[in-house]
Amino acid sequence: MNVQDLIAPAQYNIADAVAKFAEGPNRTAIRWKNEQGDIREVSYSALAAKTNQYAHVLRRSGLEKGDRVLIILPRIPEAYITYLACLKAGLVAIPCSEMLRKKDLEFRMEHSGARGIVAYDQAIAEVNAIENGHEALERRFIIGQKVDGWSSIEELAEKENEQYEGEKTSRDDMAFLSYTSGTTGNPKGVAHTHGWGYAHVETAAKKWLNVKEGDLVWATAAPGWQKWVWSPFLSTISLGATAFVYHGGFNPDTYLQLLEKEKIEVLCCTPTEYRLMVSVDDLKSYDLSNLKSAVSAGEPLNRPVIEAFQRAFNINVRDGYGQTENTLLVSIQEGMDIKPGSMGTPTPGNQVEVIDENGAPCSTGEVGDIAVHKDSPALFKAYYRDPERTQATYRGDWYLTGDQAFRDEDGYFWFVGRSDDIIISSGYTIGPFEVEDALVKHDAVKECAVVGVPDDIRGNVVKAYVVLRDSESICNPEALITELQDHTKRLTAPYKYPRKIEFIEELPKTTSGKIRRITLRNEAKETT
Repeated sequence: MNVQDLIAPAQYNIADAVAKFAEGPNRTAIRWKNEQGDIREVSYSALAAKTNQYAHVLRRSGLEKGDRVLIILPRIPEAYITYLACLKAGLVAIPCSEMLRKKDLEFRMEHSGARGIVAYDQAIAEVNAIENGHEALERRFIIGQKVDGWSSIEELAEKENEQYEGEKTSRDDMAFLSYTSGTTGNPKGVAHTHGWGYAHVETAAKKWLNVKEGDLVWATAAPGWQKWVWSPFLSTISLGATAFVYHGGFNPDTYLQLLEKEKIEVLCCTPTEYRLMVSVDDLKSYDLSNLKSAVSAGEPLNRPVIEAFQRAFNINVRDGYGQTENTLLVSIQEGMDIKPGSMGTPTPGNQVEVIDENGAPCSTGEVGDIAVHKDSPALFKAYYRDPERTQATYRGDWYLTGDQAFRDEDGYFWFVGRSDDIIISSGYTIGPFEVEDALVKHDAVKECAVVGVPDDIRGNVVKAYVVLRDSESICNPEALITELQDHTKRLTAPYKYPRKIEFIEELPKTTSGKIRRITLRNEAKETT
């Protein structure tokens, strides 16, 4: 496969794939199940019809091609319908986690210039708390129970029976605007095009997940994250597969039972989920004989986990590496020799290198920056409304991922670490600034620094080093730690809170006054 194979037709819309499969045999597009055991199935023909209706509603509300829409939905079939409707109508979908707080949503509204919101009835409290008159609040569509001030998109859709051909979009038109944490300042808006979606399916879905038409695919990521766009969404319905959706909390035994009972054929989990699954006592008692492909992404997967899954089920869990800014860049493809601990090799059609400070490829065994050539179709379009930040990520013709690795004599990449301070915990990307900003808003905190520290289950966890304004007045340090953790959860998304807090007299700093997080990280590793 070469780069030309990843380039979409000049006129292309991601949503067109569903219409194609709706014309064939009446196969299932989505199989949904919740913790209570309720089951819903949505056929491709029903998915296409609902997409048509939702797209009508959105366009009739005054939304126009290129407008941005915040989507706050959990693991429900309506998430697929809503995203497809936005794409079909030429709108830009902004994935938003249900865990985002008022300030997170306000920033996304202001930065993106969003003109609409689609949300689940149980995820609207933070939106309702926003008092400023953002234009997005003028078009508030709800799914689920009716609520004052919100329009039921489901009821409005029932009245739409006219066929909508959809908006003519090009491969260069924006399709998604996903926000990702940075080391400083606010999140970055990552713009992806319809053409990027095409490249992702050709590379990640077909070559890595190994999804075939008619497969039953379970990718566990939740809507609100770019990883959901990657696997549960694009990698299933774009290929005529059935997306299995479980709307429930994670429990390793429950997940293994579902894999067995549902006869899942393709699985995509986080490393944390795999680690917990292989830790159950009776792992070999589960029958996963239908599983033909299992992959992991978000952070490096431990060798013992890969080996335990292989011993129990005779299947190799294959690692993959990518970012919000791109698609799968490096991976273990089906049929490749597995070198436990290695990221694999560059994905077909994508030019990925380990480069030095001059932008030249590193020699074998030399640590350098993982970089993607600017012409790779799987690369993002730009950081939205931020050309300077976009340009700053390039070294010549190469986009820098912010991660470092080395390449062995067989071309396999070996992850070394991040070249910045981003923390990846249980697959979540967390910028230290966001946590620090929340902590210093507490009256007891003078200053702080946040780093990631190793954890057997989550890969890394957030640790905060805190300098107190008056340490002598603190009678109960443990109580203050709990108070600071709860304080952080109230001000930012709960998954970002520091699971570990250590009080210190002063932070290590450079002569220019910058915090030396590397010193804190090294200290944390020594005491872990």
